[in-house]
Amino acid sequence: QVQLVESGGGLVQAGGSLRLSCVASGVSGMLFRINTMAWYRQAPGQQRELVATITSGGNTNYADSVKGRFTISRDNVKNTVYLQMNSLKPEDTAVYYCNAGPIAIGQIFPSWGQGTQVTVSS
Repeated sequence: QVQLVESGGGLVQAGGSLRLSCVASGVSGMLFRINTMAWYRQAPGQQRELVATITSGGNTNYADSVKGRFTISRDNVKNTVYLQMNSLKPEDTAVYYCNAGPIAIGQIFPSWGQGTQVTVSS
């Protein structure tokens, strides 16, 4: 079945780094390759927000709050998306999810993965 599995989260001190991974399974390599992928996050009591996107051609875009600190990348051979997070701040604490880009939400992956918890201590 089609699913997304995120990993790599954890507890880190402010200023530290983490690298998140997301594997898309049950979907063809071509379908993964041609679609924009994205990372989202949801902090307690808040709505899920878009963090970063990467197009099929490798063009990236970031939320202002993470620009210059986070880097999104993809490996189309492995059907995997990554999020390198540097200079982490306590306000980055959230559950992080990957999925298709905002326009294609629900069209490629029928449900969200379990996410991976990132906790940044001050």
